[in-house]
Amino acid sequence: MAQTSPPLTLGIEEEFLLVDRETRAVASEPPPELFAALHDRTDGRAFPEFLRSQVEVATPICRIVAEARTALVELRRILIEESARHGLAPIAAGTHPFSLSSRQKRTDKERYVALLEEMQGVARRMMICGMHVHVGIDDDELRIDLMNQARYFLPHLLALSCSSPFWEGERTGLMAFRLMVFNGIPRTGLPEPFASYSEFRRHMDTLIETGVIADTSRIWWDLRPSARYPTLETRVMDSCTTLEDSVCLAALNLSLMRRLWRLRCDNQRWRPYPTLLIGENRWRAMRYSFDAGLLDLGRQRIVPFAELIEEIVELVKEDATELGCLDDVQRVRDIPTRGTSAHRQVHVYEQALGAGASPQEALEAVVDWLVAETARV
Repeated sequence: MAQTSPPLTLGIEEEFLLVDRETRAVASEPPPELFAALHDRTDGRAFPEFLRSQVEVATPICRIVAEARTALVELRRILIEESARHGLAPIAAGTHPFSLSSRQKRTDKERYVALLEEMQGVARRMMICGMHVHVGIDDDELRIDLMNQARYFLPHLLALSCSSPFWEGERTGLMAFRLMVFNGIPRTGLPEPFASYSEFRRHMDTLIETGVIADTSRIWWDLRPSARYPTLETRVMDSCTTLEDSVCLAALNLSLMRRLWRLRCDNQRWRPYPTLLIGENRWRAMRYSFDAGLLDLGRQRIVPFAELIEEIVELVKEDATELGCLDDVQRVRDIPTRGTSAHRQVHVYEQALGAGASPQEALEAVVDWLVAETARV
């Protein structure tokens, strides 16, 4: 008898920074009226994050990828419209090109006050934005099993989402500098493999009972069982500047989870690999995006990323078809062709310098591109 498919519903969270349209700098203290309007127009699906200059939007629970796209379009449109009323604009990027994190103000919320008290200087650098994809999986053991298997693909998803090549006015040489900042806090990075859900809970309960964390929402791995929902939450990706990139990466994420579930149904699984080796691919994705390829851990050699993408698309083709999102998944091929947001930001920057702009003017040109591309919904 065939196993019943998990719900595999989809939810997407996107984080944005608000910038001043005149100065292009991060708006350190946007007016409360903006957040009140966002709350009302989105039914509470847009809200401030750790910084006052950050906005997070969250789709409702979606049954299909097309629903998620419709929700993201509407959420971005409302955010753009309401921000414009105050001379502001949102940018979807892992980092801002030049504003200083030390100049930003924190949201006055008990959770964030406690976070700042615990993390101190590390938390004060958290002017970063990511995209989180929730896949509905209502079985605890299945969530842990899929987390163990899906760890392998996290560097691939990161490489396709890179949008943080600049930090506080510096071209960092990395394509996803956001994770360098995020890695500074504890309980981040690749999740450990667990033999069972009960083993996972034992570790979490130790941290909770000893007072180290209040709950599992303080576990910030690249992939984690959500503390609030019966979902597996992928958190490794930078915020995608281009909305279609958000959609196609969410579709790929969803299709991978279904493919790994089918392997489990056939008493098979994706081969486990050491965290050390997956971590090396994670670093390569942070540093180069897809430009230098990734380690194929089965073949034990570096493989061009375009080849890896073709293999992954073929791997999930049946599942993406069943989920009704094959076109979305196949659009991941477009990202290496035209470049991630990080590639395009660097191109804008270098083009501006070549035209005689100062480094600051070139960074401002990058912000202008981010504003325009974020608004292309």
